[in-house]
Amino acid sequence: MAELSVYIGWDSREDIAYEVAKASLLEHASIEVDVFPIKLQELVERGVYTRPVDPLASTEFTYSRFFTPWLADYSGWALFCDCDFLFFGDVADLLQYRNEDHAVACVHHDYTPKEGVKMDGKIQTSYPRKNWSSFMLFNCAHPSTRKLTPQLINAETGAFLHRLQWADDREIGEIPEEWNWLEGWSSKPSTGYPKGVHYTNGGPWFSNWQDVEYAQQWLDKALAIDPSFTPV
Repeated sequence: MAELSVYIGWDSREDIAYEVAKASLLEHASIEVDVFPIKLQELVERGVYTRPVDPLASTEFTYSRFFTPWLADYSGWALFCDCDFLFFGDVADLLQYRNEDHAVACVHHDYTPKEGVKMDGKIQTSYPRKNWSSFMLFNCAHPSTRKLTPQLINAETGAFLHRLQWADDREIGEIPEEWNWLEGWSSKPSTGYPKGVHYTNGGPWFSNWQDVEYAQQWLDKALAIDPSFTPV
């Protein structure tokens, strides 16, 4: 059994982003890791995802990310991350942030996006704890995490879910910002690389989004996976 299960949000428009996130995560991992895509259509077909379409949802995994503990059978620890990540760090480092008193751990960003529109024309909404839910280390057996049933995920507001209001504040552990390093927002490290680069505004898979940090490293990964890849 793998030491860590990782669930990555998958979007039909950004499959190459998922593949790069997965490949870069596995490349640097010193522990056994299982990686799974969270595909919305599969949850719909299984009859467990019944939310109506949300016009403000910028990805197919806007809400399905919260199925991570359910997919992990509410046992052990599982990591969720968006697909628009490029990893330079070893996820074994995350194991030190496991605390049985916590329901979840994440980077506690104080982030207010400057742009009103994201890379692909989607509206950039601003709300408290923005981006906290883009990288979450779940304690799947914790009583508060167990509240994340399909029924609750389908019924609750986006604010309730993304602001982690299903857990008490004292149950939300903290992970260093280098693991959810917001490209275009976070300060570049003086040496080395962030452990997880998050292209939250847009990434190198878009032709008009090439002038971003670590774009060449991302493109090198994409071309290694698919030599015919070209940004859209």
